[in-house]
Amino acid sequence: MSLADELDKLSSLHDRGVITSEEFQKLKARLVEGGEVGSPVASVDSQMRRSRDDRWIGGVCGGLARIMGVESWLVRLGFALLTFFWGTGLVVYILLWIFVPNE
Repeated sequence: MSLADELDKLSSLHDRGVITSEEFQKLKARLVEGGEVGSPVASVDSQMRRSRDDRWIGGVCGGLARIMGVESWLVRLGFALLTFFWGTGLVVYILLWIFVPNE
């Protein structure tokens, strides 16, 4: 993959809000200096964080939506539907709320 393609990927991640401006600058500098950043999508997207700005209760759905690249209301709907199946959605939500750190 060319340098331009890698920079486009980083820019896309930054625009979607997956990586912060500071992370974007660090990864861009490493890439321009000739170092490999690996797969920025895999390294950054795999870090689950609860959202601070897209939250209703604990920010779990906002964080999951950011990683999956979908609207947060879809994730909230999924958790609500899972709650009707023996409380599975509620249990998973509470566990994620406890164990996943904030942004």
